[in-house]
Amino acid sequence: MAEEDAPRSFNGGLDKYIHSPSASPVKSLKRKLGIKEEEEDEKKILSAPSLPRKTRSSKSLTQSTLISRPSRQSTRSAPPRASEKSSTDSPESGAADGSTTRGPVSRLRDSIPDNLVLLLIGVNPGIMTGQTGYAYAHPSNLYWRLLHSSGITTFRHPPSDTYRMPELYCIGNTNIVVRPTRDASQLSKEEMNAGVPVLEEKIERFRPEAVCLVGKGIWEAVWRVKHGRNIKKEEFKYGWQDESENMGRVRPVLGGNSQDAWPGARVFVATTTSGLAASMSLAEKEAIWNELGSWVKERREARGFALPTLSQALGTLDN
Repeated sequence: MAEEDAPRSFNGGLDKYIHSPSASPVKSLKRKLGIKEEEEDEKKILSAPSLPRKTRSSKSLTQSTLISRPSRQSTRSAPPRASEKSSTDSPESGAADGSTTRGPVSRLRDSIPDNLVLLLIGVNPGIMTGQTGYAYAHPSNLYWRLLHSSGITTFRHPPSDTYRMPELYCIGNTNIVVRPTRDASQLSKEEMNAGVPVLEEKIERFRPEAVCLVGKGIWEAVWRVKHGRNIKKEEFKYGWQDESENMGRVRPVLGGNSQDAWPGARVFVATTTSGLAASMSLAEKEAIWNELGSWVKERREARGFALPTLSQALGTLDN
């Protein structure tokens, strides 16, 4: 994640902000909400919306009410205080990946309850993410935009909703390295490799159906550790990987309980969402993320998982 963002009224207009694969849903939403864009890498990237204070003079939601305005966030949405130390922090650097490289301690924490549909795995926190404790917090990052355009989320959420994603959409978040840097190029191969067994352990413990590696570099590290060599150019592909590459697999133990065995989580390799990465167009990134989104929607439907209403997504319980 050194690869570092609508609403329905209660008067029958709910469908206008529900994700749809029809043409230009983001542009339509921008016209309705007045969201401005910034130019970056000759692409229009939506900037992070501000969080104006909630006014209690009206109990109805208007078209100017944004999903980026959670008027009442649960305590699960609050990042840990800077003085708090995660149970997975290393004594030297706060790194759960075994790295001993010193650096700023990140306030970002994992959000991995049991049995998620999808666990998203980033590289490491960027500086803003580390400071705020919210995933993919930099306004140039495409993560929250791609979650929405792919249908993984039905609204475009702000980074401050990081810890509400499991409850709202059955998706979670972690990273292969916890040390914050300005970009992923500041991480060594040793740091990346050290994070792989930690990921495997998390996946084995919490057993999500699938994991999404947000960036090619994460898959390259996983491959190096599992196969003992670098992945060849012709071996790499975005999207779903072979089932033999499942992560967190629990193999049956001779003479043990066969029910303890688990085939592992399927692996989907997605593009980086960093605003610094310009090797692929937005359309190319969306095509890859849309494939993942289609699967996530199918699996949630099969589970009977109820998607959030507007009031639930906003975090308001007012009548």
